[in-house]
Amino acid sequence: MRLCTHHRRFHQDGEQLFQRIEPFDADEYIERLAWRTPGGGSKGGAEAFDPKRLLEEFENHIEELKQLDEKIQRRVEKLEHQCHREAKEFAHKVQDLQRSNQVAFQHFQELDEHISYVATKVCHLGDQLEGVNTPRQRAVEAQRLMTYFNEFLDGELRSDVFNNPEKIKEAADIIQKLHLIAQELPFDRFADVKAKIASKYHDLERQLIQEFTAAQRRGEIGRMREVAAVLLHFKGYAHCVDVYIKQCQEGAYMRSDVFEDTALLCQRVNAQVGEVFQSPETVMAKLIQNIFENKLQAHVKEKLDETRHSDVEQYLKNLYDLYTRTTALAAKLTEFNLGSDKHTFLSKLIKNIFSTYLESYIEMEKDYLRTRSSMILQRYYDSKNHQKRPLGGGSIQELKERIRQRTNLPLGPSLDTHGETFLSQEVVVNLLQETRHAFERCNRLSDPSDLPKNAFSIFLLLVEHLCVDHIDYALEIGLSAIPSADAKNANLYFLDVVQQANTIFHLFDKQFNDHLMPLISSSPKLTECLHKKKEVIEQMEVKLDTGIDRTLNCMVGQMKHILATEQKKTDFRPEDENNVMIQYTAACSKVCAYVSRQVERVRKSMDGKNVDTVLTELGVRFHRLIHEHLQQYSYSSMGGMLAICDVAEYRKSAKDFRVPLVLQLFDTLHALCNLLVVAPDNLKQVCSGEQLTNLDRNLLHAFVQLRVDYRQARLGRHFS
Repeated sequence: MRLCTHHRRFHQDGEQLFQRIEPFDADEYIERLAWRTPGGGSKGGAEAFDPKRLLEEFENHIEELKQLDEKIQRRVEKLEHQCHREAKEFAHKVQDLQRSNQVAFQHFQELDEHISYVATKVCHLGDQLEGVNTPRQRAVEAQRLMTYFNEFLDGELRSDVFNNPEKIKEAADIIQKLHLIAQELPFDRFADVKAKIASKYHDLERQLIQEFTAAQRRGEIGRMREVAAVLLHFKGYAHCVDVYIKQCQEGAYMRSDVFEDTALLCQRVNAQVGEVFQSPETVMAKLIQNIFENKLQAHVKEKLDETRHSDVEQYLKNLYDLYTRTTALAAKLTEFNLGSDKHTFLSKLIKNIFSTYLESYIEMEKDYLRTRSSMILQRYYDSKNHQKRPLGGGSIQELKERIRQRTNLPLGPSLDTHGETFLSQEVVVNLLQETRHAFERCNRLSDPSDLPKNAFSIFLLLVEHLCVDHIDYALEIGLSAIPSADAKNANLYFLDVVQQANTIFHLFDKQFNDHLMPLISSSPKLTECLHKKKEVIEQMEVKLDTGIDRTLNCMVGQMKHILATEQKKTDFRPEDENNVMIQYTAACSKVCAYVSRQVERVRKSMDGKNVDTVLTELGVRFHRLIHEHLQQYSYSSMGGMLAICDVAEYRKSAKDFRVPLVLQLFDTLHALCNLLVVAPDNLKQVCSGEQLTNLDRNLLHAFVQLRVDYRQARLGRHFS
């Protein structure tokens, strides 16, 4: 009894121990077993540690584990035996099912073959029945048509189908077939009946069209579809479509914008036409063709013909606007189903409307642009009270002017323009704007193959009026107005011409790149345009260079005049060497002030590298003038100091040029002036200095000869 009780307790406790240890750990299992045994704990507790009791518990537990193992082993063997038995039974069942499935498959094949055989027999029988029934139906139909034909022969239509308005669809089918039959009958024997059938045919056709028209006005789409389907086999089907198209346009053009009205109309009809006609794309194409050939063509003709001869500017604007809006409308219409080649179809419609206008477009464009440009220029010259001078003539005056422009020979007074440059940015903007509009119209209205050629012809007109008639003329006038180099108090307005011409060149170049280049970039005309542009610019640059060169000569001439009138010989040989109160001479002061003003004018008139180029040339000439001027005087010790002060002031002005070469020239000149004051014994050392060592010895000697004490101190021996 105790053993059984202990066994049940072990079985319960063992299961709990096994369940708690996952995965199984023998050490953990022994530890738990010892902890659960009274007196078996290692850390003390309610009972003291009892090894004997723990040993006894372990031995009993081992015995019980053996018994449990045997029991479990028996259960395992029993389950294995049962599993083998059930596997054999399942295998037998699977074999039975496979045999049954094979038998069923054979039965299915036999049934399928039988069904195929029966179906073949049924199809054959159906073909036989159809072969018998079709001639029978034809015979019945022929008999029925003969009955109706007899009524036409008798001249009395007794059948209800011809007298009942509700059976008009059936009557239409009959009369259409009778009409086809009547076409095959000889005229001499059946003329009367053929006439009666034809009369009834046209009468029914008219009734159907009237019914279709009434249904369209009532908005009964279903009835319209039925009548259209009946009329499809009649000759009047096209008339039905025409009626539909005509009624669709009633009340559609109530506003002033015919293009917007057309787009809305086509959208509305496109949503409906598929529900009425069996070939909606044909009906839509016919509707659009009708609109283009009637409504749009009349609108275009009215708009263009009223201004074609009276107002060319408005005519060109209207032509551009109408063509643009028509092509935009055509682009919208491509959304609809108009058949296989709708783009070609719409292009032909547009061409039919505008072909007569587009053929003469470019000539009218050039004539208008030529007239408009001439008017803009003439209006400007009239506002200046200026009578434009003919250029390029062969008169003596013209020859003298050209010689004077290219030389400094005094061949008479220069032209007095009173400071007027004869260049107007407003005129240029107006000319460029007119040309831009012409390019836009040309791009839209020209045939793609003619576009580069037409754009080039417009460009030539721009060159003629802007570059030749305006800029080149202003340059010629500006050159004529440049005074000679020896003129006194000359007003140099040519730099203002340069400034304005430079601004105009930028505007001209921008239009060339923005509006002309996209039209000719992929054509052989591109090379021709670039060559023409280069040729025009080079011709103007030659005149600009000539004018700038002569202007610089005038500046130098003005400086020379200041020096000649203001510089005194006593400035550099003062009577009282110890009482010189000035820092630099009056001539130097006026020249420096004049130079500063001219440098500022050059900077305002030029841009980019041109500023440095012109200032470099002016600086070199300025230096040459001062260098030659200083060599005209002899210098005392105090006079030499004053010359050095003058050159220092000139050097300050040279800094305003911001050109290293000019500053270097004046540095060298300043060093040369030191030769005027240095002690005789130090001359050789100074001449060997960094700034003078590379100069020609004759130049150094020439400067030393300017000293008052040159002969007394025998300074020439230092250069022998």
